[in-house]
Amino acid sequence: MAVSRALRRLLRIRELEEEQGRIALEAAVGEFSRLKNALGATVERGRNGRLLVGSSAVSGEFTDRLAGLEETRAAERLAAALTPRIADADEEVTNLREDYLAKRVERRQAETLIQEAEARDALDADRKSQQALDDWFRNRLHRVGLEARVSRGGAPATALDNHAAERESDDEQET
Repeated sequence: MAVSRALRRLLRIRELEEEQGRIALEAAVGEFSRLKNALGATVERGRNGRLLVGSSAVSGEFTDRLAGLEETRAAERLAAALTPRIADADEEVTNLREDYLAKRVERRQAETLIQEAEARDALDADRKSQQALDDWFRNRLHRVGLEARVSRGGAPATALDNHAAERESDDEQET
């Protein structure tokens, strides 16, 4: 019994689903990294705003102080907006990773089924081949024994031997 087309089709579907899951996971990881980088830039922006406020306190520049305060507030607002998005992206990455791993397991299970079926088929083919060789060898030994008895002038021992002797003589006449 060969591996069914349906099983091979199932494997192909599982491979495609795994590939789609991998692509979705890579996209989600990319988005998560982009958000984390944006949060890092926001932290840097807040630090620069605080430095600007500190330097304006020394220099007495009122506009630098206002700009520094505004930079710090903007960084805080942006960080507050990014934090829940980062949490959502992290959760999405986790879910997509679980889905991807589940699809990978399903694909491997389908591969295992196909490999087992192919191994069974190969074992059956080997068994049939060995049976055919055994039958051929057994018939050859029987034929050699029959020929030896007939050449000694003895009659075949059984009706089966008679039939085999007739077939042998027919085969010899044909050649």
